[in-house]
Amino acid sequence: MSQRANDYLGNYLRRFSEHSGSLICRGRCGSSRFPCCRHRQKSPRASYLAGLLLLTLTVHPLLAQDKSSGASKSINADIAAMPRAQQQTPPPGKRPITISDAVSIFLQQNLLLVAARYDIDTVDAEKLTARLHPNPEVSVGFSDIPLNFRQNFVKPQTFSYGISQTLELGGKRRKRIDAANVDSEVARAEFQIVVWQLTNDLKKKFYAVLLAQSLLNLAKENQKTFAEIIKHTAELVQAGEISGLDLTRLEVEKLKFDTDIANSERDYEVAIRDLRVTLGGDYRAMDIDVAGTLDPQPYEFSFAEMRDKALAARPDLRAAQLSERAADASIRLQDAQRIPDLTLGGGIEQVPLSGNTYNFGVGIPLPVSNRNQGERAKALIQRMKAQSQQQLIANQVLSDVDKALVAFETQKRRVELYRTGVLTKVNDIQNLTEFSLKAGESSTLDLLDAIRTRRETLAGFYQALFDYQSSLLDLELATATPLQK
Repeated sequence: MSQRANDYLGNYLRRFSEHSGSLICRGRCGSSRFPCCRHRQKSPRASYLAGLLLLTLTVHPLLAQDKSSGASKSINADIAAMPRAQQQTPPPGKRPITISDAVSIFLQQNLLLVAARYDIDTVDAEKLTARLHPNPEVSVGFSDIPLNFRQNFVKPQTFSYGISQTLELGGKRRKRIDAANVDSEVARAEFQIVVWQLTNDLKKKFYAVLLAQSLLNLAKENQKTFAEIIKHTAELVQAGEISGLDLTRLEVEKLKFDTDIANSERDYEVAIRDLRVTLGGDYRAMDIDVAGTLDPQPYEFSFAEMRDKALAARPDLRAAQLSERAADASIRLQDAQRIPDLTLGGGIEQVPLSGNTYNFGVGIPLPVSNRNQGERAKALIQRMKAQSQQQLIANQVLSDVDKALVAFETQKRRVELYRTGVLTKVNDIQNLTEFSLKAGESSTLDLLDAIRTRRETLAGFYQALFDYQSSLLDLELATATPLQK
């Protein structure tokens, strides 16, 4: 508004305050004089209340045009009008961490991830086994040993020495290495599934701490406001201006606010400890607190965009595709196992008094009955299972993206409901009711109702912000793609 409009409004408020005070006094004592003798002490407060009400009714329409032009602005304007219970500041002595810090610590120290990495090491050890060749065999024999030990035992005997080597045919070693390499890729993809799911769960626990801390700060603020109201009411009771019943009602109602504090502290302490144990490392030394906000950023997503990202990045779909490749590699290996291996051997026979003789031999199994039919059939069944699993997961990916996107849009509309100025309104209602109570124009029950309304509205607002962030994380989980700015 311009300076001229401000001057006009100020003059009008002064004239209205005098006129309204005269009307209030005339209605009470039948006199047009102002102030009268009996209401000389209360009239300034009544005039102040009337002026404040007029200011609210006059300024609100003038500002409506500005608000309508900025309806698409961020919700930060509404948050700035209320107590700073959302932007969290960790208490002294604790290590503040952001959500990025939490993810970094989690990836380094979480014990579930450490245990899952051993599965990769185990599969990599199988790759070493796949590269090995069959060991050669050495044989030593003795002949011409007498059965009658009464004869001369040390008479000349025949000694034989031999060595043999199995040669794998059909490319068994190469195909065994290929199968081991694919199994290693499957293990890594399964490890990425664990990382993907646990990281998303960590972020939700981080936001759960922010929600619990916001509700705790709101409860503390309500308790402080209520304590000031009780103190003011006690002064009015001592002055004889109101009855002691109002003070008794407030004292009884104080139990609810104290209980709210206790419940909020419990929820916060449990949430922060869940986050600590999820981060991993030494639980006793993980004395941390969160530093961040629930305030959302604007996002616009389309189903086609999210679908393409999910089909390209989902680790479970990647693992299913690799499982089919692993089944194909296993089939090739089992087909090669049908081919018999060749065994080559040679040796020396040391015959006393007649010199040495050499021998050479070739051995090969005859695949008459066992041609590895069972293992090959199992490999074929495993491939069909992997193909079905891949189709199932592909459908599940599309369903997850669709549901997560619908839930996100719903939570987004919930948050936008608070952009209509409802947060400012509940603050104004409580403030005006407090002034009315001090002016003697409203009751204690009216103030209690205003405090409850504000508390429930802000608690619902914080829950809506948390649900918004959770739905965004569900969309990240469905697409396996970081979406937060």
